[in-house]
Amino acid sequence: MASVAFSNESTYKRFVDEGREADFDRRFEDSVIEVRREFGKRHPIYIDGKERFCSDVLEERSPIDGAIIGYFQKGTREDARLAIGSSKAAFEAWRGIGYRERAAIMVRAAEIFRERKFRVSAILSIENGKSRYESMGEVDEAIDFLNYYSSDIIRNRGYIRRERIVGGRRASLGFQGSPGGGESISIRMRPYGVFGVIAPFNFPISISVGMSTGALITGNTVVFKPSSTDNMTMLTGLEIYNVFKMAGVPDGVFNFVTGPGSDVGDEIANNPDVSGVVFTGSKSTGLGMMRKGLDARMHKVFVVEMGGKNPAIVSKYADIDTAVSGVVSAAFGYSGQKCSALSRVYVQRQIKEEFISRLIDRTRKLSIGNPLVKGNYVGPLISESAYKRYAEAIEIAKRSGRVLYGGNRVRSVERGFYVEPSVVEVGSDNELMRRELFAPILAITSYEDIQDALRMANDTEYGLCAALYSKNRKEIRYFSDMIDAGVVYINRESSATTGAMVGRHTFVGWKWSGTSGKGTGSRFYLEQFMREQSLSLAAE
Repeated sequence: MASVAFSNESTYKRFVDEGREADFDRRFEDSVIEVRREFGKRHPIYIDGKERFCSDVLEERSPIDGAIIGYFQKGTREDARLAIGSSKAAFEAWRGIGYRERAAIMVRAAEIFRERKFRVSAILSIENGKSRYESMGEVDEAIDFLNYYSSDIIRNRGYIRRERIVGGRRASLGFQGSPGGGESISIRMRPYGVFGVIAPFNFPISISVGMSTGALITGNTVVFKPSSTDNMTMLTGLEIYNVFKMAGVPDGVFNFVTGPGSDVGDEIANNPDVSGVVFTGSKSTGLGMMRKGLDARMHKVFVVEMGGKNPAIVSKYADIDTAVSGVVSAAFGYSGQKCSALSRVYVQRQIKEEFISRLIDRTRKLSIGNPLVKGNYVGPLISESAYKRYAEAIEIAKRSGRVLYGGNRVRSVERGFYVEPSVVEVGSDNELMRRELFAPILAITSYEDIQDALRMANDTEYGLCAALYSKNRKEIRYFSDMIDAGVVYINRESSATTGAMVGRHTFVGWKWSGTSGKGTGSRFYLEQFMREQSLSLAAE
């Protein structure tokens, strides 16, 4: 495998550019009908390539209308231990096949996802309530991760660097810097062993595939647990298992286990035979896993992304229409259930009223409803607990600020938890400006000057995404230098804080948004799944 040419997938854009948007819609809608025919089945977990059934099952329902998607195994700690043992047994052979063959398998997986993209998108929309466009974009991103990481490991020649020391007259006794014989030196990046991949509900295809590919392509084996409790996305997880299997990932290298995080997830995170954990989710869960590992004095690698509280600054020098477009998309796409979602806006006092007026006018036009229906932009919250979090935040806004728009549940739509996208005004020290909500609530406050705005924007424990809308060059330079965030956008109309593209933007969290300072979809990501080794062979 000489090289892998990388380009972003961009399915919907391609259909539109070719004048085939109607064909895109037809294929998606046909796939929805097709996959619904398969719902209600009982699905196994897979350990060492073999089906395994448990005494208890988990019933997964769609957040759209409560329809039963299927029944999955309620795995136990014993199931997790068996999966870990299988991955450990498969490790030596998997790392031994070499990075080129592993990359070739990942490229085949990308091709299989490409062939099945409408099916996978349909499952994803039904399973977690995304629109067809959000779902297709996510499947595209999964394909991008597979191809980008394959191209990256080929381009870096498996992260192996070779050096030679030319020999000369030798000292009778060695010491630091003493002359000696020649040496051949290899600086190699080596895999750790078994990685636990614990996936989120909101990007169950792209993030799961990205994390799994990072571990697999570098020679590690994986125990994969999709979101299996309150926010269930197990059928997309099963699709990932099937694609890797069809692509040629050997039995035992990628094991699929569903079950509660309190049992399966905890066992994966704390079993001594698991060398690393890659996780995307809440800060409390991420830090809890790390704390347990350290308390037990286990040496583990943690590649953890833990959310954000993402700000946008709208200056008096901004193009207000551009800012409104970017803010609405970032705040209310997928009902705000993204770690990259925009949740707080600092608008300069001189344009505050005009900006809010246009913002509310644009928000009012968003269509709320079944995300499978073309044109609906705001779909359901993932679960009742998510709705309770939304309702609680609205009550806080009523007590300590103002609800400028929204704040209600829409009971006329389906059976799911549909709510109005909401705009609230609160003070900069309000908890709604600090707490990650994972809901379509945008908190706004005003500021006097750019220094004041940056102080408030940085006053958070998170540092994932941030945005500025301003045409003033001094403000742009100051913002660029001073903002504490890993993913930064300036004057972006399509979305203020969401929509990072694999291979174009790195998606990286600072502060408590992440643990490593390295991002997905970038040339530094794979290094987190390997450790460096210097191997020296003395000349004879």
